[in-house]
Amino acid sequence: MTEAPLSQGVGYGIVVGLGLAFAAGMVLTTYLLKRYQNENMDSEEFSTAGRTVKTGLIASAVVSSWTWAATLLQSTAVTYKYGVSGPFWYASGATVQIILFATIAIELKKRAPRAHTFLEVVRARYGPIGHCVFMVFGFCANILVTAMLLTGGSAVVTSLTGMHTVAACFLLPFGVVIYTLFGGIRATFLTDYIHTVVILVIILIFTFSAYATNADLGSPGRVWELLQEVAAKYPVDGNKDGSYLTMRSTEGAIFFVINLVGNFGTVFLDNGYWNKAIAASPAAALPGYIMGGIAWFAIPWLCATTMGLSALALEGNPIWPTYPERMSAADVSAGLVLPNAALALLGKGGAAASLLLIFMAVTSASSAELIAVSSICTYDIYKTYINPAATSRQLIAVSHTAVVAYGLIMAGFASGLYYANVSMGYLYLFMGVIISSAVVPATLTMMWKRQSLLAAALSPVLGLACSLTAWLVTTHLQYDGVLTVETTGQNIPMLAGNVTALLAPVVFVPILTFIKPDNYDWESMKNIRSAAEEEPAPAEPVAPADADAEKAYPVATTAAEAAEERERTEAAALQRASRIAGGLTVFMALALIILWPMPMYGSGYIFSRKFFTGWVVVGIIWIFLALLIVGIYPVWEGRGALKNTFGGILRDLTGRGRPTVTHGAAVATQTEDSSSKSE
Repeated sequence: MTEAPLSQGVGYGIVVGLGLAFAAGMVLTTYLLKRYQNENMDSEEFSTAGRTVKTGLIASAVVSSWTWAATLLQSTAVTYKYGVSGPFWYASGATVQIILFATIAIELKKRAPRAHTFLEVVRARYGPIGHCVFMVFGFCANILVTAMLLTGGSAVVTSLTGMHTVAACFLLPFGVVIYTLFGGIRATFLTDYIHTVVILVIILIFTFSAYATNADLGSPGRVWELLQEVAAKYPVDGNKDGSYLTMRSTEGAIFFVINLVGNFGTVFLDNGYWNKAIAASPAAALPGYIMGGIAWFAIPWLCATTMGLSALALEGNPIWPTYPERMSAADVSAGLVLPNAALALLGKGGAAASLLLIFMAVTSASSAELIAVSSICTYDIYKTYINPAATSRQLIAVSHTAVVAYGLIMAGFASGLYYANVSMGYLYLFMGVIISSAVVPATLTMMWKRQSLLAAALSPVLGLACSLTAWLVTTHLQYDGVLTVETTGQNIPMLAGNVTALLAPVVFVPILTFIKPDNYDWESMKNIRSAAEEEPAPAEPVAPADADAEKAYPVATTAAEAAEERERTEAAALQRASRIAGGLTVFMALALIILWPMPMYGSGYIFSRKFFTGWVVVGIIWIFLALLIVGIYPVWEGRGALKNTFGGILRDLTGRGRPTVTHGAAVATQTEDSSSKSE
């Protein structure tokens, strides 16, 4: 693309202006929650949102956090390279981890109900050595994910507006840092909701343009026809008959394995996903992750099927930005297929929509990474090793400092990657090589009482050594000893490194465990205490919320007794969820990676016009289901809190005072005048 379709002013307006608008909105929201829902921003609220987040917001947060720039850009790029198999393999290879993680989330809440991070759980079981090993891998996961967000996002901003890439790297996280400072993890939940809805709406706009209204495309049938022409001119090596319309794709299958392995690491080792499990109410954890995974599947599948195939169909048309040339491999790896396709479909409006789309994806996922890193710095470094007696105020100060510092460090790191010519696509393939060796021991920390400290601490390190060796040796053998960004980023070396990383601990863990097996009783995890419990206050009677509650609890109950009763209720709910989580998650995972795609891969079926039309229609129906799950349901679920808040605002505006609220629920209504008279 020789000239940016949008001005730099548009780029700065969206990146800076919209970022500041979100920050201002979050400051206002934090004030409203404090005034009308009694939610004060102490260290517990900042890191865990009171552990009361409901199913709808958990689902939308999972979707938003998992919708990286790579979700949209990399999935579209692999569609451009491999055809219809690309978006399906991307979606299925990254959905299964979210669904399987639901089981781990239940075990975490059941066995460590007061934890702030997963690493606290590791320390409770294995002590400082295991804690430090997993902390390194956790930080690596956060750094790689954030680097992908900023490298992919900045490349799109530069391509569409001409803004300097380094400026984009520093300005993209600017507004995110501000609203995360004020709102903590609850800010990420609320902004995640907004971001997710906007992303889904923009994908629908692109979809209906490509398959219904565009003058050059306008229907699935027309796209199918053009893809036949493209396959005749540029057949895909390794695809059945060179077609873009088949699941039988050798390179697509290799990408699927890399994608599957790498994303186990970025879910099971990213503290952001553990944060959401911790923040969820016991009843919300399982359905939140299952619904979030189902909703998320539609995003890369439909977005990439639309934009990647539209790019192929329009590349020979004069409206294509690089016409008459095809896109270069570097531009494809940088993630520029989607913005080019948007520009070809909708002109400058499409360019602006794709810029907004990527901005939403980058900022929402960045917010989750900021909270993840700040939680580790606060609870796993500062409170554990520096100041065990830290007060809530001190913990908040450390969290704020960590958010700002991490934002600046990652902006600088992403700028360095730009000058080193390391793209988002390279990082996406590489992440599993670095972090996936810790997936198996991390999972067994929550699931297997026999895993020993030696196995937990040593197997990730040995696995990393093996994965790096496999990656570099394969590159050396395949490319005559030439080790460059280009050669090490090819599919076969990355496949070798990723698979070795995930599977090496499968060998190391049993061997190291049976040297001296553990017999862990899970009790030390339950002894983790929240910050509020470590700052004890005198027990006070808990006032009933209403007349019905007074009848049910006629005798005053101390706060400690009320907490014990709540814990018993939560434990029973988690036990019920645990019974169904394993079977449900395994079935859904098998359906997405074997039962649905493998028969199509094995048969080598090439999509007919009718089948392709049905494929697209299913994607459209699925994304409307996603909009229902993460757009409509959270509003319905939170209707009570919304009613209380807007009712309180109305009472304030009309001078009638505000309702008295306890734990977010209105329990009595009184005016300021009546309050003063009663005094």
